[in-house]
Amino acid sequence: MRTTWIAALVLVGGLAPGGGCRKNAADKKAFEKTLDDYLAGRKRCAWPAPVKLPAQIDTSDSEQTKGFDSLADAGLLARTPEQKQRFLIGSKEVSDYDLSSKGRTIWTVDASQPGYGNFCYGHSVVTSIDSYTQAAKTDATEFSVTCHYAVTQLADWANTAEMRTAFPKIATDISGEQTATATLTRNADGWSVTDWKAATTEIPGQ
Repeated sequence: MRTTWIAALVLVGGLAPGGGCRKNAADKKAFEKTLDDYLAGRKRCAWPAPVKLPAQIDTSDSEQTKGFDSLADAGLLARTPEQKQRFLIGSKEVSDYDLSSKGRTIWTVDASQPGYGNFCYGHSVVTSIDSYTQAAKTDATEFSVTCHYAVTQLADWANTAEMRTAFPKIATDISGEQTATATLTRNADGWSVTDWKAATTEIPGQ
């Protein structure tokens, strides 16, 4: 009888929280690994969304041309001046931009859109978990996590004054650590990121 009672206690202990569900325990190491896995597949890129190349840009649109011109000056794009005829108005100056041979080696293709892609310069890693708060749920399956992160493996071409001016996001990324708040949800396989809000720039879904 006593043996049966002990065996029952062992079985119950194995099912208790922190036993069979240890991988879902709320702790900084688990949250850091989950966030790093999430960020690893989301590269930091020059444009917020993939762009189509070749592209033709009006030279009078300085806001749009500054990024293309900086990439051309860095040797990643080939730039060709053109005169574009306009019906009954005359012509306007435009520039044609396409990938250079150097640019093709680092161009990140968007597989879902033929001809589209981006220039990516690194990815983010978590440097610290600052705090975490359980959501208003009795089963503790959701936490709000505040962290610091930084961009690592920065590409040489991105680390120039011209690029920082043309792409403010690059300037922010290489200026040092940034802060973010993420929502982590627990499921049968462990923790997953269901929301990410950076204090400065969002992580693109590349």
